[in-house]
Amino acid sequence: MRILAQIPFFAGLSEDDLDSIDKRMVSLSWAEGDHLYSAGEPADHLYVVAAGQVKVVRSTRSGQDTIVDVLAPGELVGSLSIGRQAGYPETVAAMVTTCALRIETTAFREVLLEYPSVALRVLDDVTALLGSERSDAGQHTSSTVAQRVGMMLLHLADKFGRNGEDVDGVLIQLPLTRADLAGMIGSTPESVSRVMSRLRKEGAVDSGRRWTSILDRDKLAAIVASNK
Repeated sequence: MRILAQIPFFAGLSEDDLDSIDKRMVSLSWAEGDHLYSAGEPADHLYVVAAGQVKVVRSTRSGQDTIVDVLAPGELVGSLSIGRQAGYPETVAAMVTTCALRIETTAFREVLLEYPSVALRVLDDVTALLGSERSDAGQHTSSTVAQRVGMMLLHLADKFGRNGEDVDGVLIQLPLTRADLAGMIGSTPESVSRVMSRLRKEGAVDSGRRWTSILDRDKLAAIVASNK
């Protein structure tokens, strides 16, 4: 109930409404590396991340697995297809110990019919996602690797970053490799490594095996805005 109340789709619903939705869900957990579902499996469930972090992985035409998104608590992943079920187009895996709420697609469609405000928010989200995908495609052809790395790091900082007395700058505690980051921005691991080395030398970021820290957000934003 507490988790559902924090999800934007369900904003403004009463406790009775949330209870009705909650009764259609089951709570599940996964260890790091476990799959919530795999590409090709019947797309018959939707998941709400409750705790932890999950990565969305798709295969390229060459057969290489590439991370296309990382999800935080409160975000939805899965499929809304029903009837003649298609397979999931991606694999979703836990990056750390993760808990999620699972609901069957038929049950979620019932929720959309019962609560028009939720249906409208889902429609808005899908529309925004389509617009974002078109924008990302354009950015991959018109921006430099440094700009794309900067944009992605700022995005991840806004989504997962935390400040604290024991942290320099804004800490992004995600186990992302250079290959992961390259896949997310449409580049190569070698190019991303060169950019990250440059950013460390300039004092904009620091990084380790399972973390990245934004030390100078203004400098990173300036790189994103530049034409270099």
